[in-house]
Amino acid sequence: MGKARPAARARPGANPFEVKVNRKKFPVLGHRARHDVGQPGASRARALRKRTQTLLKEYKERDKANVFTDRRLGEHSHGMSAEEKMACRFALERQRQHERKSIYNLNEDEELTHYGQSLADLEKHHAVTDSDDDGDDRGTLSAELTAAHFGGGGLPHRKSEDGEKAKSRRELIEELIAKSKQEKRERQAQREDALELTEKLDQDWRAIQTLLSHRRPKVAGGATEKPQPDAYDVTVRELGFEMKAQPSERLKTKEELAAEEQDRLQKLEAERARRMLGTGEDEGTEKAKHVSADDLGDSFVLDRDDRRLLSYKVSFRQLSGDDGEGNSELGEGDSEESGDPDSHSDLDSDAESEQSSEPGGDKPRQAGRRGPPGEAHPSWRAAGTELPYTFAAPETREELSSLLAGRAAEEQLAVLERIQKCNHPSLATGNKAKLEKLFGFLLEHVGDLATSDPPDLGAIDKLVAPLYQLCQMFPNSSSHSMRFVLRDAMHEMEEMVESKGRATFPGLDVLIYLKLTGLLFPTSDFRHPVVTPALLCMSQLLTKCLVLSLQDAVKGLFVCSMFLDFVSLSQRLIPELLNFLLGILYIAAPDKQGQGHVLVHPFRARGKNSELLLVSDDEDMATWQRQALSLRWAAGALKGQSASEANHTRLSCLAACVALVKRCVTMYSTLPASHHVTGPLRDLLALHLSRSGYPLELQALCQSALAEMDSQKQSYRPMVCERTRPQPPKLFTPRLVRVLECGRKQGRTKEEQERRRLIHKHRREFKGAVREIRKDNQFLARMQLAETLERDAERKRRVKQLLGSLATQEGEWKALKRRRAVKK
Repeated sequence: MGKARPAARARPGANPFEVKVNRKKFPVLGHRARHDVGQPGASRARALRKRTQTLLKEYKERDKANVFTDRRLGEHSHGMSAEEKMACRFALERQRQHERKSIYNLNEDEELTHYGQSLADLEKHHAVTDSDDDGDDRGTLSAELTAAHFGGGGLPHRKSEDGEKAKSRRELIEELIAKSKQEKRERQAQREDALELTEKLDQDWRAIQTLLSHRRPKVAGGATEKPQPDAYDVTVRELGFEMKAQPSERLKTKEELAAEEQDRLQKLEAERARRMLGTGEDEGTEKAKHVSADDLGDSFVLDRDDRRLLSYKVSFRQLSGDDGEGNSELGEGDSEESGDPDSHSDLDSDAESEQSSEPGGDKPRQAGRRGPPGEAHPSWRAAGTELPYTFAAPETREELSSLLAGRAAEEQLAVLERIQKCNHPSLATGNKAKLEKLFGFLLEHVGDLATSDPPDLGAIDKLVAPLYQLCQMFPNSSSHSMRFVLRDAMHEMEEMVESKGRATFPGLDVLIYLKLTGLLFPTSDFRHPVVTPALLCMSQLLTKCLVLSLQDAVKGLFVCSMFLDFVSLSQRLIPELLNFLLGILYIAAPDKQGQGHVLVHPFRARGKNSELLLVSDDEDMATWQRQALSLRWAAGALKGQSASEANHTRLSCLAACVALVKRCVTMYSTLPASHHVTGPLRDLLALHLSRSGYPLELQALCQSALAEMDSQKQSYRPMVCERTRPQPPKLFTPRLVRVLECGRKQGRTKEEQERRRLIHKHRREFKGAVREIRKDNQFLARMQLAETLERDAERKRRVKQLLGSLATQEGEWKALKRRRAVKK
C-alpha cells in the first residue's frame, strides 16, 4: 500500500520507469510533502522545449533588427503643433544640407562688410583708376574686341539681324578706342567732382571750427589772455618730454661676477706690490721724463702720474698724522689709519741707491719724492703697511689665526671677504672644500675670542656677517660643523653629571655658539637638524646645571633670553624656561614661608644658595640703577666686585628675570592653560611687590608684569563630573522567557523569524538562478557546437566534391594524352 500511493500521484500515462520517488527516513503525522514524486525526464524535456522557443530564438535573431522606430523630430512630443514640427524639421533639413555642402567650402560665399556696407561695393565706387585697363571688367575681353581681333579667321562677314552689313575689323577697333576714351573722361570728371566736394567740405569745417573755438577774453590793453593748460595737458606734455628707458646690459652670472672680482683684486695686489717695491712709480716717472723730440705728446698720459702722486701724498699725510679727518684717496682695503707712522720700509739701501742713480733722472723732482735721507719713500711705506688684496684659503686654524692676528675688526672682515672672493667655488674645483673648512675654522676662532681674557665681543659681533655668508653658501657643511660643536658641549656636560652627579654652566664659548645657532639657522621650523639639538642643549642647561653663583645666574638668564628668541615665532611652551624663572624669583624672595611652591631641580627650597639673589641692604637698593646684563659678567668679570656692586648685580638679575617673565606672559597668553601656567609666577611677583624696600623702577616692572597676568582671561571651562540619574537597586525578580517553538528556532521573535525566512528564500532563489544560468550556457554551447559541426561537415563535403571533380579532370586529361601518344 505504501508503494502504490506515490505511484498513483504521478501524471496519468507517464512512463513508470521515468518516475522518481523521494523517500523519507520516517513518516510524520499530519505533514504533507510537496516533492515526494518527480519526473526528471519530463522536466528536462519541458526545459529544453522552453529554451528552444525562447533562448534559441533570441540567439538566432541576435544580429537582426526588424523593429521600425519613428525617429522624426517632434513626433513623440505632444506639446508641439503640426506647424511647429514641420518648421523644426525644415530647419534641421537645411542645416544638414548646409553641413554637407560646407565640407569643401572655403568661406567664398561670405560677404565682408564695413559699417554695414559691402566691401566689394566700396571698392567699386571708391576705386580710382588712372589707366585704360582699370575697369570693372578687368581681365576679360569684350565681344567687340574678340570679334575684331580673333573673329576674322578668313571667314566671310555675316550680316546682322537688321540686315545691315557687319562692321569691319578696323571699325570695331575704332569704336573700342572711342569707348575707352569716353570711360576715361567720365572717371576723370568723377574724380574732379569728388575733389571739389572735399574742398568744399573742408572749407565748411573750418568755418564751423572757428565758431566752435573758445574766444579768449581780452585784457585792458586789448591783448588776449592765454588760457592756462589743465592738468591733463600738463601731464601729456611731461610724458612727451620724459626720458625713455635705455637698454641695460645683460645681467652677469655669479660665476662671471666672481671671476671679475678675482681679476680686480689681483690687479690691485699687483699695483700694491709695485708700489711697495717702488717700481711702479719709477716706471711712471720715466715715462713722464723721457720724451722723444719727435713725440707730439698725443700719447702722453698725465692723469695717471697725477693720480699716483696725489695718492702717495695723501697716504703720507695720513701716516704722519696731519689729516685729522682720516680721509683716504686709495682703493678698497687700504689700512693707512691702522699703520704705524714710525715704521720703516722693508726696502734696503741698495735698492734706494739704484733708484736714485738712474740715468736721465730729474734730480729736483726725485729728491722731492724721496724725502729725508735715511727714510723710505712715503708711498713705499704706505704700500708696505697696506692690506693685501689676494689671500689663499687657510688650510688650518693656525693659518687663519695668523692672518687675523694683530688686525682691527674692519681689517679682519676685509681679509675674510677677500678670501671668499679669491677662492670662489666657481673659480676652481677645490675652492668649495676650502671655504667649507673656513666655516669650521671661523667657529673655532670665535671660540678662542670668547675664551680669551677679556673676551673680544666686538670682534665676535663683526664675524657674524662672514659666518652667515658661508652658512648660506654651504648649508650642509655648516650644519654639520655646528652640530659637532654642540655635540661636544653636551658630551662634556654628560661626563660631568656621571662623574660628579651635577653639572655647571659651560663657558662663554658654548653660549656664543648657541646664540650663533639662532642667528644662522631658522628657529621657527617644527624640526631642524641644528636648532632642535640646540633647544635640547639649552633645556639640559636649565635643568641639570646648578645655580651656585651670580655668574651662573647671569648665564642661566642669558639662556632664558635665547630660549625666548628661539620660540618667539613658533610660541612653543618650554617648561624648563618657566621653571628656571620661577627658581630665580624664589631665591630672590625675602619670605618663603607659606608659599606652597614645589621647586624642581636645579633649585632647592633650603640650603646654601637658596637666598643667592636676596638683597637686604636698603642703601644699595636706593643707589641701584637698572642696566642690562653684560656677557662679560658670564666670562668671570664678577669675581672682583665689592659687596655693593654684588647687590646691584643681584637687583639687575631680578629685573632681567621679571622682564623675561613679562615676555613669557605676553607670548603664552593665547594658550588655554596660560592662567594656570603663570599662577606660581604671579604669587612670587606679588610677594616681591609687597616688599617696600625695592627701587621704584623694579616695583613698576613687577606691577606691569602682574597687570599683564591679570588681564588674561580664562579661555576654557573646568572639567566637572557629568550628572547621572541614580541607578535603582537590583531586584530579585524571576525572568519569564516565552517558549516559541521547539528545536533550533527556540527563543526567536517574529521579526527574527521573518528575517531568517527571507534570507533562506533569497539563498534558495540565488542558487536556482545560478543553476538556470548554468543550464542556459550549456544549452547555448551545445547549439554552437552543432552549428560548428554542421559547417565543418558542409566544408568537408564541398572539399570532397572539389577533389572528386579535380580527379575526374586529371583522369580525362591523362586518357587524352594516352590517345595522342597512340596516334603518333
